[in-house]
Amino acid sequence: MKVNVWNTILQLSKERGVEPRVIIQAIEESLRVASAKFFSQKENVQVLFRPEKGELRVFAVKTAAAKPKNPAEEISLAEARAIRPEVKEGETVEIDLPSDTLGRIAAQAAKQVIFQKVRDAEQEKIINEFAPRIGEIVTGVVRRVEDGFVILEVNKTEVALPLREKLPDEQIRRGDLVKAVITQVLKGYQGPQIIVSRSSPRFLARLLETEIPEIANGTIEIKDIVRQPGERAKVAVVSRERDIDPIGACIGVKGNRILAISKELGGEKVDIIPWSPDLVTYAKASLSPARVDRLQVASRNEKAVLAVVPQDQLSLAIGKKGINVKLASRLVGWKISIKQEDAHD
Repeated sequence: MKVNVWNTILQLSKERGVEPRVIIQAIEESLRVASAKFFSQKENVQVLFRPEKGELRVFAVKTAAAKPKNPAEEISLAEARAIRPEVKEGETVEIDLPSDTLGRIAAQAAKQVIFQKVRDAEQEKIINEFAPRIGEIVTGVVRRVEDGFVILEVNKTEVALPLREKLPDEQIRRGDLVKAVITQVLKGYQGPQIIVSRSSPRFLARLLETEIPEIANGTIEIKDIVRQPGERAKVAVVSRERDIDPIGACIGVKGNRILAISKELGGEKVDIIPWSPDLVTYAKASLSPARVDRLQVASRNEKAVLAVVPQDQLSLAIGKKGINVKLASRLVGWKISIKQEDAHD
């Protein structure tokens, strides 16, 4: 049977970004599925499809037998000779699907399977493209908000920013350019789902790498990050080279580096903390920007420490809604209590 679908295959390949061979395989599979209604004995159905030459055949191969026992593989000698008069017992014949039936199934039943196969190939392509990019920052255009997600378009692919993963008070409107970090690539019933976040510590880590070359090249290492998205973050860093000041490098001249990051995060304050293996030193630093007079271990079993601060540093140490001390406790991994310096101490 002559068919003229090669140009259609090439067009579909270009539009969907799918290899022509994938579409050809999809058509072959669809023809096998659809021809099952004609070849009803579970025959071995062969498809010969050369779209570039306009050739299409669907046929079953059976062996001529005097007394057929397996209708899926055998055909009577009389029926075989109606197809090929010179055939002998034990030889095979090819039983073609009638051209009118072939034309009908090629135009109808094949469609559904073809588009499913093309869709599967598209989804696999998306998975393969984005799965290795988990942890990478992408920039997308806001297309719509639906079902608890902001839908962004990144390189002609839709990615989902859950509303809980955006910054608390930021207003995101259609057409806005939004940066976020890829956190998950999932295979879903309705296709792959690429999840991104603006509130995760990983997003801040990637912003720091982008803005601070010393972090990007490994001279400065991020030991830990804790965040209260939109409010405050604390980043513990350490330098691998003695002559590099990790705090100064991260903050930048006149604070330009950290201010750029804070701006991207909607004004979220970012404290850069010098990491230390010594608990007391690390815990004192974690309460930045507050100044701590002294710090003592209250209970090693309960992992609790007490920080004593001057009166004028008390509210700063605790922070708005207790955020500063809560983040410091999370950063260090110990519960930090704040006490005001007694005038008699």
